Amino acid sequence: MKAIFISYNQAYHEEIIDIMERSQIRGYTYWETVKGKGSFRGEPHLGDHAWPTLNSALLIFADDSLIPSLKAKLKDLDAKSEAMGLRFFTWTIDS
Repeated sequence: MKAIFISYNQAYHEEIIDIMERSQIRGYTYWETVKGKGSFRGEPHLGDHAWPTLNSALLIFADDSLIPSLKAKLKDLDAKSEAMGLRFFTWTIDS
């Protein structure tokens, strides 16, 4: 089993949920408002006057076989607009 943590610009939410459904992934934990500053080229998402955008985050636990397709689709979505911000991380989980 794998865990995948996705932090993303709130504008991506519906697209990411759609990608999950097409990847046969149903369950998740969702944080609607997440503030942060990426370590690469992206702008801060702090919800304040200077940096008004915000992120959301998802934590997903899924069978290993479902993760490669999900990751590929998320990479494609991020490539469409890298400035918006979308990062994901996976790790192995014992259940």
